[in-house]
Amino acid sequence: MRHRAPGPPVVGYSDAADAVDDPTGSFEAVGAAREEARPSDPSAAGSPGTPGSRGTAESSAAEQRSILSSSAVMAAGTVVSRLSGFVRSALLAAALGIQLHGEIFTVANTIPNMLYILLAGGVFNAVLVPQLVRSMKHDPDGGEAYANRVVTLALLFLGAVTLLLVAVAPWVMAIYLPDSWPPEARDSAIDFARYCLPQVFFYGMFVLVGQILNARGRFGPMMWAPIANNVIAVAVLVVYLVVFGAASGAEVVGPFSPSQELLLGLGSTLGIAAQLLILVPYLRSAGFRFRPRFDFRGTGLGHTLRLARWTVAFVIVNQVAYTVVVRLAGTGVADGSADGTGNAVYASAFLIVMVPHSIITVSLATAILPRLSQRAADGDLAGLGRSLGATLRTSLAVLLPFAALLPVVAPEVARVVWGYAAASQSWPNAVPTLALFGPGIVLFTVHYLMLRGFYALEATRTVFWIQCGVAATNIGAAVVLVALTDAAATSAALATAYAAAYLVGTALSYSVLERRTGDLGGRTTSRFLVRLGLVVALSTGLAYAVSALLGDLPLDAAVLPTLARGVGVTLVDVVAFLALARVFRLTEVTDVLATVTGRLGRR
Repeated sequence: MRHRAPGPPVVGYSDAADAVDDPTGSFEAVGAAREEARPSDPSAAGSPGTPGSRGTAESSAAEQRSILSSSAVMAAGTVVSRLSGFVRSALLAAALGIQLHGEIFTVANTIPNMLYILLAGGVFNAVLVPQLVRSMKHDPDGGEAYANRVVTLALLFLGAVTLLLVAVAPWVMAIYLPDSWPPEARDSAIDFARYCLPQVFFYGMFVLVGQILNARGRFGPMMWAPIANNVIAVAVLVVYLVVFGAASGAEVVGPFSPSQELLLGLGSTLGIAAQLLILVPYLRSAGFRFRPRFDFRGTGLGHTLRLARWTVAFVIVNQVAYTVVVRLAGTGVADGSADGTGNAVYASAFLIVMVPHSIITVSLATAILPRLSQRAADGDLAGLGRSLGATLRTSLAVLLPFAALLPVVAPEVARVVWGYAAASQSWPNAVPTLALFGPGIVLFTVHYLMLRGFYALEATRTVFWIQCGVAATNIGAAVVLVALTDAAATSAALATAYAAAYLVGTALSYSVLERRTGDLGGRTTSRFLVRLGLVVALSTGLAYAVSALLGDLPLDAAVLPTLARGVGVTLVDVVAFLALARVFRLTEVTDVLATVTGRLGRR
């Protein structure tokens, strides 16, 4: 019953292999290769010094417009999915609250996504996608046999692993649940896990089928299918509220009944299964026919698995950090304190801050990956660096103003999203976590895009060593900060540790990739960041002044006035930002705006 966000955001959770939030997919391989090679394609028009070249700047600008246009289709699906996800998140908080009661379900319903990442996600996303692209380009059958072997192997592996996980659910959950939880809460989480662990199979197949569609130029279905998951989740939660009512009194910090576990657990798994089933018919329309193939030897899968060794190690490092964060977060609500915060607050806040990343950065990364892979295959490292640098600036043009505005409107967001029924008195607990996640998501975006460059170069070993530094920072900072804070600040402390980890990750990944490519457009980016920082400071300062004039938001604030207040402050910020962006000639901002308005006009 989850939105397609990745759950509690641990180090690198969305890096190597977001099960659903980071589709690291790619354009149709053959089509992308042809587009790169055509003389009429501005992005392939030539390089400085070649006859007929328009010059690097013009080619880069044309390429970036093409990437923005391709990203818009994916972004549209993500926007609708996120909006339906917010409805789900609000109902979940209203029904279960954001204390121990809600924590039990949140943890149990997060573990399947994490286990998929651990067992197969790194191979599926970070390694198989580039191999699918290459097989479509070079194999005589357009990669059909290779894809059939991959799907067959995935069905066998995921099916066996899922059955095993359900059988050993108590031991699996013992790894992630803090010892300080009461026995009845632990038992309830284990019961939920038995219903939710089959999601491992459906997550894996959803991502794999979606990547096959992406490789054939069908981006829309994977971006839109999770809406079905959210619709089912909303329906299940409405039924839950009608049948059982919102948690109140002692129930807010207690376990679930067997009937409650059955409804929520099966409903959650049904939603994940539905989003997979929606994709299946699109395979045929995309020209893919699944025929089981068991001739795995001597077919190129060995090269894929060799590449996957470092990616698997990468994922293991991330999951060590994941375990630490989940256990530390759980201690924040272990004593049933009304002010305690844990995974429920941490994951819910992360859902909010991931919105612009998912809409802008993931869509851009998905669109740019074939170009990066093509340039890497051609040995054009300078071109790879220029493309990645331009995409980074476009992403920051959206992420940086969002992160700066987030602390200003965090109270309004928390009240509108979570301030109902079971969470009507505890929604302010989420405000500090929301505010502190802003810097972390900006840093994560830079790191995320740099990893796309490494994946295009098949430099998975380098990614592993960089991620070791990120994970170590996150673990160390999380342990220290949680120890220094009380239960009410647990999730905020973990959000701060997240930002610290990706500060290290950004520094390492950017500097190493810049040395590898020779240039990531650092000077251009530095000048851009100076102008962008000034524009953000002025527009956010104006929004803060308006918010201060309106006064503090009371605990019992009505929803509609709160929503109007938040929208008003945001509009002040956005209008000021866009006006100043034109004054300071921030073309990255105006290009994004032109792409959006152009598509809306055509529609």
